[in-house]
Amino acid sequence: MQQLHPDDVLWRNARLATMVTDAPEPYGLTERSAIVVRGQAILAVVPESALPSGHRNSVDLGGRLVTPGLIDCHTHLVFGGNRAAEWEQRLKGVSYQAISAQGGGINATVTATRNSSAEALLQLAQQRLQRLMNEGVTTIEIKSGYGLNAETEEKMLHVARQLGLNNPIDISPTLLAAHAVPVEYRQDPDAYLSLVCEEIMPSLWQKEFFEAVDVFCENVGFTPAQAERLFLAATALGIPVKGHVEQLSNLGGAALVSRFNGLSADHIEYLDEAGIQAMAQNGTVAVLLPGAFYFLQERQRPPVEHLRKQGVPMAVATDYNPGTSPFASLHLAMNMACVQFGLTPEEAWAGVTRHAAQALGRGATHGQLRAGYVADFIVWDADHPVEMVYEPGRNPLYQRIFRGEAA
Repeated sequence: MQQLHPDDVLWRNARLATMVTDAPEPYGLTERSAIVVRGQAILAVVPESALPSGHRNSVDLGGRLVTPGLIDCHTHLVFGGNRAAEWEQRLKGVSYQAISAQGGGINATVTATRNSSAEALLQLAQQRLQRLMNEGVTTIEIKSGYGLNAETEEKMLHVARQLGLNNPIDISPTLLAAHAVPVEYRQDPDAYLSLVCEEIMPSLWQKEFFEAVDVFCENVGFTPAQAERLFLAATALGIPVKGHVEQLSNLGGAALVSRFNGLSADHIEYLDEAGIQAMAQNGTVAVLLPGAFYFLQERQRPPVEHLRKQGVPMAVATDYNPGTSPFASLHLAMNMACVQFGLTPEEAWAGVTRHAAQALGRGATHGQLRAGYVADFIVWDADHPVEMVYEPGRNPLYQRIFRGEAA
């Protein structure tokens, strides 16, 4: 370890679950260890015995468990209204088609979001974000996609930016203008896609409102040909891509995302072997979203065993949204991923740390406790990481460290 500066902080006397990729122990567990922080980054992770005596900036963690900060890599956190009444209708047997014909479904959220002020959206999103931060989330992706016009898409991304300014959290904003075809373009979806590719995306990219482009490629969304058109336009601008794919059917969306070196393919319940091979070859992360699977009472599970065999990294996220996954709890998503999809608890932890970081293009800086990484970590009143997966209703968070500062 290099010479310490007086302002370096020693977070000492801890049990670390480093989640590093090459760790000899499960979860990267190390006993009686310390994290040395310089500024906003981790300078070193060392045994307690290697620390110098008498350093003035030292925090005794009392033997508590420390993990990397949690990363929720797929959310729709900013929207107006809710669809609780619609969910109740569905439980009573009313079809989605009937609800949609009455103005429900995604169109209801689009209408509510368009009609909400930025201030109102910010207030609602802040409440949702706080619940995730309280569970130890230090980095979160937030998608647009409930505006479906230039004005409201920008409004949503402006709110996402403001959340990052107001809170000790990293926001990764994603443009999802190709979420659905708005009512006014129902008879000409290609014209709407032209609006996205030629006006909305270039304008908001120039204003630095987002980091990646997403698309809902599905039989109720956009076709593979339309998704490819979007990806070609994004690639021409140097924008990374990702996709909602293979959720309800297999259209080859994951292979398409991978062909464009996409960051992630998300949902993927109907993913086939060709899609898995493409993801493995191109380093595309599989993002599992068990909240939507549960809420929609789906039966087709993602091919976890095949992803595992091919070495495809699997992330886990909340997919927080008003229609199909209204769960602002990453601990619950981890539990669901184990119970419903067959992940091990260690895989679930990798899914909300290093693999989630990779899904956001932050794999070299976030999601692990190791030298050079951002000093985002959580101190827990717990003995082992499995506890947060096993009992999602209990939150043993003791302290949240964001960029080296208690937050």
